Formats: sequence, C-alpha cells, structure tokens
Amino acid sequence: MSNSTKYIFVTGGVTSSLGKGIISASLAKLLQARGYSVTIQKLDPYINIDPGTLNPYEHGECFVTDDGAETDLDLGHYERFLNVPTSQANNITTGRIYLSVIEKERRGEFLGKTVQVIPHITDEIKHRIQLVAKNGEYDIVITEIGGTVGDIESLPYVEAVRQLVWEYEKDCIVVHLTLVPYLAAAGELKTKPTQHSVKQLLELGVQPDILCCRTEHELDLNLRRKIAKFCNVSMNAVIEARDASSIYDVPLLMLAEELDTVVLDKLGLPKNTAPDLTQWRSFLDKLKNPSQEITIGLVGKYVELKDAYKSISESLIHAGVANDTKVNVEWIQSEKVKKSNVNKLLGGLDGILVAPGFGSRGIAGKIEAVQFARENNIPFLGICLGMQCAVIEFARNVLGYEDAHSTEIAEDTKHPVISMMEEQKTISNMGGTMRLGAYKCQLKPKSNVAAAYDSDKISERHRHRYEFNSAYLDAFETAGMKATGKNPKSNLVEVVEIPSHPWFVGVQFHPEYKSTVAKPHPLFVAFVNASLINKK
Repeated sequence: MSNSTKYIFVTGGVTSSLGKGIISASLAKLLQARGYSVTIQKLDPYINIDPGTLNPYEHGECFVTDDGAETDLDLGHYERFLNVPTSQANNITTGRIYLSVIEKERRGEFLGKTVQVIPHITDEIKHRIQLVAKNGEYDIVITEIGGTVGDIESLPYVEAVRQLVWEYEKDCIVVHLTLVPYLAAAGELKTKPTQHSVKQLLELGVQPDILCCRTEHELDLNLRRKIAKFCNVSMNAVIEARDASSIYDVPLLMLAEELDTVVLDKLGLPKNTAPDLTQWRSFLDKLKNPSQEITIGLVGKYVELKDAYKSISESLIHAGVANDTKVNVEWIQSEKVKKSNVNKLLGGLDGILVAPGFGSRGIAGKIEAVQFARENNIPFLGICLGMQCAVIEFARNVLGYEDAHSTEIAEDTKHPVISMMEEQKTISNMGGTMRLGAYKCQLKPKSNVAAAYDSDKISERHRHRYEFNSAYLDAFETAGMKATGKNPKSNLVEVVEIPSHPWFVGVQFHPEYKSTVAKPHPLFVAFVNASLINKK
C-alpha cells in the first residue's frame, strides 16, 4: 500500500439500494473540492465477470469506460460527479477475483498450496483495492462494497477490509450506510436496524468510524446520541442522509453535515481550504430554476426500469441545465408503439430519442418512432441501436427496400443495411463479441454533429457488434441520408444525418457515457436546443 494514499471503505447495511454510490460520489466531490485527488472503485459481489452479459432489468444499465471495461452503473455516478474518467480498475467483481486466482493456481503460482478464500481470495481483493491507487497518484481512494453486510457473498470483501484496517490503521476508515426507518403507526424513527447492522459488522471484526443514516425525517440530537452510544462511534460521526429531491443535492447536504470534515479528521489530513463548490452550486441553481421546459420522448424496451437508461436521463438533465431548460422525459415502451397509435403516443413531443438495446423485442416500435420523427420534422437522436433503426427505417420507407433489416434480427434479409462487423464474425464467447471503449471519429464540416462538437475530430465510447453496411452508402447518400461521421481507420460509419430535416442525428457510439455536471455532452446540448427551437 502506498504510504501517501488514504483509503475510505463504504459499506451498506439493513437493505440494499440505500445509495452507497451517491454517498461515495458526494464525499469524493467534497474532498476533490478541497483540492485532494480522489478516485472511487466499486466491488461487486456477483459472480459474473462483468455486468456486460446481465439483463438491464437485473442490474440497470451497463456503463462503459474509455478502456472498454463494461462496468456497474455506479461508475457513471462517479464520473458525472468528479468529471474524471474511470477505468477497468475501478470495478471489480467476485467473478473476476475468482477467475484471477484460479488462473494463477492453474499456472502453478501457489507452489502446490491449498488455495482458500483466506488468504488467497482476500489477498487478491486487497491487491485490487490497492492497484487503483497507482503509485500514490491519488491522495484518497474510496472503495464502495456492493451488497449488504450480512450477505454471504460480501463476506470475503468485509474480511479484506478488516485486514487492511488492521495493517494500515491510520490510513483507513470505514463509512457504514444504514437505514433509520420511520414507523408511521408509532410516529417515530427507529434506530434498532442500524444497531443490528453495526453489530453484524462488529461480529466480522470491523468497527465503522462513521455512520451515514438514510432517513426521511430529521435525526434529532437524542437519536444521534443514542446511535453514537450503541454503535460505538463519536457523536459528530453520526451523519444524517436525508432523502433529497435530486442526487445533485447530496454533496451539499453532506457538506452541511460536515461529512468531509469528520473524514479528514479521522484520516489525519489537513483541512486547509474550504471546499470550492461554486460551479456545483451554479449547476444546482440552474437545475432548480429553469426559465422554460420541453418534453422529450425516450423510446426503449426497458423503460419500466429507469436505471436501464441512467446515463441518458442524467445527460438530458445536464443538457437541460446548459440550455436553462427543464427536460421532462416521457418514457415510452417501444413494444407499444404501432402505426395506429404513434400519433397519440408521440404527437405532443418536442424531441424524440430512440434508445440503445439488443435483440429483436421492441424493434418494430422503434422503427415506427423514427419514421414519425423523420416525417413530422421532430428533432431526433438515435443512439447505437436507435441509429441502426433510423437506417433501417430510411431504407424501407425512402429507398423502398421493404425487407431491409439488421442481420442481428433477420439473418436472411435481402437488404442487410446493418450487418455484423467483419472482425466479430469469428467470436463465439458472449463476453468478447463487442467493439468496446473509446474510438476516434472524423466529422464532416458543416454537419449538425460538427456544429454540436465545434470540432471535426472526436473520441466516443462504443458498445456494439453490428454496423452500418457500407455497401449501401451511395444509395443512402443519394436519397438524402448522409454519413457525417466515420472512423478514420476502419471507415466505419459512425454518424448519419438527414440535412433536409431540422435536426436528425443517429450515432453508433454512446455519447451518454461522457456527460458530466462540469461538462454536459455537446450532442445532448444540441439535441435539447433543437427540441426547444421545435417547441417555439
């Protein structure tokens, strides 16, 4: 462990989904605003190697980093709050830990020893936790441990934390996030679940230093004293984490609770500068006081679970703030969109976004939505599969290729306008079949995209297997759909536009992964602006 780096472990108790990711990102934001360099990593207790093969209904969106790692959606929060890119090292799963240990055992690296959870699995976890500090590049590493204390699957992680705290006691602290539920019938907040959760952590040998208590009501002094006394923490280390109207309020709420001060005291770090949150406060002020509003329809097949499109909905919030506009999102289940009801479902929208996805379910509805946006001059943004649907729709309804399709869905189509990338055809392993991570793209001057980015060279993150079939490019361009962005090396079509339309853009990459509070994504900013103009 690098002597200069300090470690903060964030665990959760009582129930899952309390918001460890948001608390971690908020604490990191406050420390960063005080001038410390901070990174956050997430340890996920599931056995999948990464969430790339998980159904979004299971785990929400899969977030992709510049270096092509498919990771947990919490990494999206980390990037949006800190404006610092994450990487492969910031998300570790149990599957990856075990895979690494098993591969070492097969190579004979354990010299014939019996390989066990302790020390071999816990050593691997400790190694991965420290790896992210990269030779003292960061002052502070925040490690969020997924799951809930007491789950069988998170035991090795808690044990690894116990060992690290024992080995480097002055450089490590544990922040435990719990729930203080309100019982309406009794009219009071209950601290017992928190006490039990801390007791469970203590049984595993870990004493939390700070308790963040999720609550719907104020934690008064008596309750704080009770929690502090029975959980063995100092009074000022009982932090109230009230429900907030927006995740972007949480850093300021944590500042008011002095979470950053308590953390720095416990780590023995100086508090020389007050946190500079000028830009953050200005963002929040604009978010809460927009001068106008628009409604954008998000057409996708996972809309029942908003987390499946987390980065897109957050990008729309950032772009709204940049345009001084409140963006209302109408969530539209693509399976429900038919020719007979498309006007009723999409008629009142100021802009239409067709979301990414995999597989054939809901494709017909997405194609209907594209046609409606194209024929009614409604600003349109298609992302990944959304861009491919725009290509299929244009091929069918403008070029007259009635059976045009993607070979992902119709292998025997006579007009495969979307087909599998050559280098993907020989790969059979689900985990390795995608073009992942950041790739460069060359934009055509005077196009909508070049205007949005104010540049002709960009780099964006990808997650796809199928692509625009360049054999059809001439036919498309002659009929009015232009390729305005291409990969300079492979010549892959990355962006399509219809210049005769007010604003119609389809992109093969995922711009939503790069939008942050400090840097709203230019493509979303331009799309929201076009939707505003359309509304007026």
